[in-house]
Amino acid sequence: MVSCLLDTSILVDLLRLYQPARQWVATQAKPGIVTVVALELIEGAENNGALRPVLKLLKDFETVPMDNLDLEWAKDNLTKFHLSHNVDAMDCLIAATSHRLQIPLYTRNMKHFVPLLGVLARKPY
Repeated sequence: MVSCLLDTSILVDLLRLYQPARQWVATQAKPGIVTVVALELIEGAENNGALRPVLKLLKDFETVPMDNLDLEWAKDNLTKFHLSHNVDAMDCLIAATSHRLQIPLYTRNMKHFVPLLGVLARKPY
């Protein structure tokens, strides 16, 4: 079982070889991701050259499956926070698994995740 989940912002920092991200991730017991994070990273690759390091990085993390409860939670929270906090569907999907498992979600996007997760949303560095 993973000890925490990582948002896309953390993996982007890793792809950019941002030292604080690399150092912090090295201290984590077993961080994981949800499939939506992988989808966002793959979508951000502009060509095959950019896709290769994304696919390599994704292999370093366990992917935690989502379930139907996660989808319902995401829909309910998108309804609740989209207009008031500009939260998008992907944010809700990423947060849903953290909420269900009651494990931290590490992100640099506190603005979108704190309304969804409260103290489970954490800034790693």
